[in-house]
Amino acid sequence: MGTDCCQPTVTTMILACSGGSNVGQLANQAAIELTQEGFGKLSCLAGVGAHLSGFVQSARDIDALVVIDGCEVGCAKKVLEHAEVPLRGYLVITALGIDKNKDMNLKRDEIDRVKAAVRQLQPNSGEQAQPVAPATAACGCRQT
Repeated sequence: MGTDCCQPTVTTMILACSGGSNVGQLANQAAIELTQEGFGKLSCLAGVGAHLSGFVQSARDIDALVVIDGCEVGCAKKVLEHAEVPLRGYLVITALGIDKNKDMNLKRDEIDRVKAAVRQLQPNSGEQAQPVAPATAACGCRQT
């Protein structure tokens, strides 16, 4: 019998690229800050990619999912496709006009642009985000 340690107030799961470029790190930083601000909850893209059943099932079952890819290579999108997780909210950072490079000194205005674009992906983006209660287990996902 599995236990679901995702809290009912978590309405948006965030899966982000964390690749070896500025845009991968922008995706990750935006996801962290959106989680801290209560917009949703960052989950483990690597767990989905590894086909760990709890991570995959949680991504399939969540009502709202946002996937942030750094560039048009689309690694995060391909991870979800391979795990047969339906792609819902999707953002590619380079499509925002942010160039991919190896400068890991992230710029506040670019992080804020990514966060604003992610918020626009949700139909209720004009409303106040639901507060996110802390997960009762370290993984933040359903364990089976």
